[in-house]
Amino acid sequence: MPSSYDTLSSVLIIGSGAFGLSTAWALCRNPQYKNTSITVVDRNSFPSTDGSSVDSSRIIRPDYAAAPYARLASVAQNRWRTDFAPEHYHETGLCLTACGPEQKYVGDSLANVQNIGTDKIEVLDSAKDIARVCGLERTLDDACGSTGYVNWSSGWADAEGAMVWLRKEVNKFNRVNFVVASVKRLLFDFDSNTVSGATLSDGSELRADLTILAAGAWSASLIDLRGICKSTGQVLCYKPISADEEAALANRPTILNLSNALFMIPPSRGKVKIARHGHGYLNPTTIPHPESQDPNEKITVSLPYTHVTDPNLVIPAEGRRACNDFLASIHPSLAVPSRPFTTTRLCWYTDTRDGDFLITYHPKYKGLFIATGGSGHGFKFLPVIGDSILECVEGRTPEEFKERWRWPEDRVPEEEWAGDGSRGGPVGMVLEEEFRKGEAKL
Repeated sequence: MPSSYDTLSSVLIIGSGAFGLSTAWALCRNPQYKNTSITVVDRNSFPSTDGSSVDSSRIIRPDYAAAPYARLASVAQNRWRTDFAPEHYHETGLCLTACGPEQKYVGDSLANVQNIGTDKIEVLDSAKDIARVCGLERTLDDACGSTGYVNWSSGWADAEGAMVWLRKEVNKFNRVNFVVASVKRLLFDFDSNTVSGATLSDGSELRADLTILAAGAWSASLIDLRGICKSTGQVLCYKPISADEEAALANRPTILNLSNALFMIPPSRGKVKIARHGHGYLNPTTIPHPESQDPNEKITVSLPYTHVTDPNLVIPAEGRRACNDFLASIHPSLAVPSRPFTTTRLCWYTDTRDGDFLITYHPKYKGLFIATGGSGHGFKFLPVIGDSILECVEGRTPEEFKERWRWPEDRVPEEEWAGDGSRGGPVGMVLEEEFRKGEAKL
């Protein structure tokens, strides 16, 4: 940690997604940093269309099996309802279900929200009950789950709308220098094990007293995160629906079946979205070792491959089939062959071994702070996560997150990761292999 925050003259934040932009917001609002220069660099102009924080919708919930996240998410949710982009938040409920081992996560989550005691909960003991509250056309345990509960105090947010709202709030301070450029490498001084900023793809440099790496699924391209974080691609599918169909489903809860990892968020703006919160696709990529002084040293890590990388990219046939089969199992009228998905994309998570965030100083390099590892559930904390990151920067990590957010003592092979119990669906899929199995066409 810096010895004095009063002398922290400059901060460089790499990444303008949920963690990065909210940290810039927290710095702007804190008078302790009134003289601190703040720069945010991102490889895409804002809002980055392939960032995990930019989409038509994201689930907003305190429904977590880990009590600390349930409590922090409850605080964030109160902000969504009141003073944080409330026009982009829709409280239609979340129906959390399972039909296999993931029922433990559902049960623990239910206990946590009941302990908080502020949410309206309805326990569901059968697929028939789940179909009733969600307005499903069919009742199949393996599709909609056999047990679960609906939290009517949960909801969803227009993620892109909320990020644009937050960017406007940051801009009001006129404090942040936003730079659109690709970061090629961190500025390492290996003699003193210090990071003093970043080198951009054009060879120019951005220097700062403190560098905060908040690049989401791209973080592993700038430091060695093997055995700590990995990038996984999750499938998202969209199709147009009629105004009458949208009206019939708009006030129904999101249904999230943890056993097959598939979910449907209520439709908006004439589209319905089906997606998977599962183990995802890996995209092994060989790159120069980001921390090596030897330009010939290579490592292989999973990194995002997106529609910005390849404008013709669509998700593998396996992912489209899974989403369509799920939709056919709950709303067959929306899944007929004459109504295909018209848009698909990959959303890249930054997964950790246990689903915890990685918010901590790098154990080796002075001047380098890490804020990543969103694990597919970081966005809902947008109103509060920047303040939490700043607390950690200042050495005031909340007690209940000290063990969860710290740098791990050991690197664990990714195939041995336990996860947090919320992921279902296929395991061990590799993106390129899945592309080869079927035509990658809509």
